[in-house]
Amino acid sequence: MSIITRTWRVAALGFALATVAGGALAADYTLSVNTALAQQDPLYKGLEEFKKSVEARSGGKMAVRLFPGSQLGKDEDVLEQARAGAGVAVVVDGGRLAVFVKEFGVLGGPYLAQGYDGIRKVVTSPMFDQWSDKLRKASGHQVLSFNWWQGERHLLTNKPVKGPEDLAGIRMRTPGAPVWMETIRAMGATPTPMGWSEVYTGLQQKVIDGVEAQHPASFGSRLYEVTNHVTKTGHINLITGIVTSAAWFDKLPPEQQTILKEEALKAGDSASRATQASLADFEKQMKDKGMTIEEIDVTPFRKATAPVYEKLGYAELHKEVEKLLQN
Repeated sequence: MSIITRTWRVAALGFALATVAGGALAADYTLSVNTALAQQDPLYKGLEEFKKSVEARSGGKMAVRLFPGSQLGKDEDVLEQARAGAGVAVVVDGGRLAVFVKEFGVLGGPYLAQGYDGIRKVVTSPMFDQWSDKLRKASGHQVLSFNWWQGERHLLTNKPVKGPEDLAGIRMRTPGAPVWMETIRAMGATPTPMGWSEVYTGLQQKVIDGVEAQHPASFGSRLYEVTNHVTKTGHINLITGIVTSAAWFDKLPPEQQTILKEEALKAGDSASRATQASLADFEKQMKDKGMTIEEIDVTPFRKATAPVYEKLGYAELHKEVEKLLQN
């Protein structure tokens, strides 16, 4: 068989596979979305909805590929790929964006807002739009939407926790962003940065003594196998967003840009409401697995973490956010 014949057959096979898989040739534009979430997480279901809606509304011109379990790498690595202009996006929290635009870090501040409705008010405000514009200029990132709520974060340990004094000497896994680190330190534990994919083995091997996380992530990573207490501190209201490359985004036709942003907002709302609806069931399942779930008075933790905003230079911005929330 000649090289030309083999090449033609390979090309023909590729055409056939594309036709079978998608009913047409490959899309004009492809966005690869990375997330640390497991596939059973309500937010991942929202990403599937986002994919379906974007592909349908674009008439197949836009394809969205999903990569759960951080298959494309750590969030920071994917953010760097986006900076370089790649067609990638990542579901990321404000703390990791604060290295580019400081204001984003306040979103991870302790006890900033209550529930999804509270934090959504912040991330759909003109104030947040200004932060997003600054991000484009500072780092070349484009926010599609930032209304992907993962729930309030609680403590998972192998001993009961009633107040900050019970966390003395506890090595608590947390993301490495300053606002997260200082919050955990103020709560009384020793913050220990670690990738989410390493948490299970870290607990198993006693490299860390505890972790703070939201229920869907805790259950999805089977942390009930390596911890036995959940203390409901709700210290961080975890809001995340889909962030991609501004350079890649700017090359899209205006109608494709609009589709991505509108469908990201719609799917974010849908996924966040699903998260709200799932929390009680996650608690039940964790209890069924042998976990003890404690409701406590969080006042001591609120008081202990209040100085974090001033320590990190967020005191004035925190007041602005509180004013926004009261209106």
